[in-house]
Amino acid sequence: MSPFSKARRTVLGTTAMTLALAALSSGPAFSATQGADATPGWPNKPLRIVVGFPGGSSPDLTARTFAEPLSKKLGHPVIVENKVGAGGNIAADHIAKSRDDHTIGLFINGNLTVANLINKRVPYNPQKDLAPLTLVGVSPLVLTAPVHLPDAPDGTDARAFLAAAKKAGDKWSYGTPGVGTVGHIGTELMKVRTGIAPVHVPYPGYPQVAQAMLGGQLQMALLPPALALAQEKAGKLRLIGVTAAGRSTLAPDVPSLAEAGVPNLNLEMWNAFAAPSTMPANLQARLSDALIEIARSPEVRTKMFQQGWQAVGSSPEGLANRIKADTAVMGKIIKDQGIRAE
Repeated sequence: MSPFSKARRTVLGTTAMTLALAALSSGPAFSATQGADATPGWPNKPLRIVVGFPGGSSPDLTARTFAEPLSKKLGHPVIVENKVGAGGNIAADHIAKSRDDHTIGLFINGNLTVANLINKRVPYNPQKDLAPLTLVGVSPLVLTAPVHLPDAPDGTDARAFLAAAKKAGDKWSYGTPGVGTVGHIGTELMKVRTGIAPVHVPYPGYPQVAQAMLGGQLQMALLPPALALAQEKAGKLRLIGVTAAGRSTLAPDVPSLAEAGVPNLNLEMWNAFAAPSTMPANLQARLSDALIEIARSPEVRTKMFQQGWQAVGSSPEGLANRIKADTAVMGKIIKDQGIRAE
């Protein structure tokens, strides 16, 4: 099995950059009507949304949330297809090489940003081979720890917890869903900003990370809000702070790490739609317009929130700016910390 096929799931990855924020709210670049008129008879077969993760995963749920309303807008069936493996990069490579003009993908951060920076054997170039359509959902991460952790204060005081982590050095470990994920790169950035030094331990997914904390194998991890809040409600884990400049509506009672004095730790997971770069521009425009309208609809915004996402619906340019900004910041962390796929 090649290193590419061993690349772990990139979760739900990435850094929220200020320069991208303004672009995220901009409207569609083209009108759907222009796109439809330019290619009469399209679509003439089912449109496929390819997802690189299994059924029931967060990307899969997002894709299925969009499939039905997109089918109604196009007047043609929309099918979600799961091509699992290599942290979503197998599906991304499949989409990048597709030439049928009826295939798009639902991606997580890493697939569109640092995939080939982490692993040189990744066979596609995110910026050249995939065309941004829209950023559909964002979410911060929550620094989480066991309820009772030896050599660390109980409660949720972030300053005290980080002081204990710094004192523990490499005696503590942190878990992630794999090399190059947002949780991995984000914690490495936290290490640089705070002086803590926990050892990285990768797992197949976030549920396994949470279980390892409950079993005492890990002392900390950055988890998605939905999972973190569920574990906190069950009395199993405690929430230290969210990786955002301020409090998140997804976890409004959890302080931000910025409140604990951690500078510039503004990290988000996100998911987005993209098409093969060879898809005609007018078809990209039509799909982008439709997906943006769906993402901004009250019904889908509610469903996305229930799934642990803040719905966005950016323009293609907004997503392109986000990809560029995140690639630059995350790429620097990857280079400085020597992060490579196993």
